[in-house]
This record gives sequence, C-alpha cells and structure tokens, in this order.
Amino acid sequence: MERSLLQRIEAFLKESAMPPSVFGRAAVSDPRLVADLRGGREPGRRLICRAEHFMNTWRAEQRAGRAEPLGDRRARAARNAMGVGA
Repeated sequence: MERSLLQRIEAFLKESAMPPSVFGRAAVSDPRLVADLRGGREPGRRLICRAEHFMNTWRAEQRAGRAEPLGDRRARAARNAMGVGA
C-alpha cells in the first residue's frame, strides 16, 4: 500500500528536523501546506510532484554534504549563542 503524501512529508519532517511551515514555504511557497494536509486538504498532482521533488533534492544535497539547515532562524541563533550547535 502506497503511503499518502502527508505520511511521506511527516517522515521527511522527522528525518530533516524541519518545521512544517518551513517545509511548506520551501517546497511549494505555502507555509500552511502541512497544517492544511493534516486538516484534510487533498493535494493535486502538481503539488505532490513539487513536494516530492523538494524532498528528493534535499536528501540528495544532504548526502552530498551540501544541504543548508532550514528551520527557525531564531532558535538556531539561540543555540549557536549558547554553543550548542546548529
């Protein structure tokens, strides 16, 4: 049985430690994407392709060591200030 787009995104969010709004904004320019999918939004084929492409590209960049950390810049700045790391 094929997993839904939301299930694949949830797994990606856990893997990447990326906030849902950051994922939506980066993948499809919609920070409410994940919240809307959780609320029952049915994605179209174009949205599915864009989200899948983003996740696949991010994973390839991560494996190559070129992925920039995406997430809450304020939280990352606070961790860096405390010396905890990015």
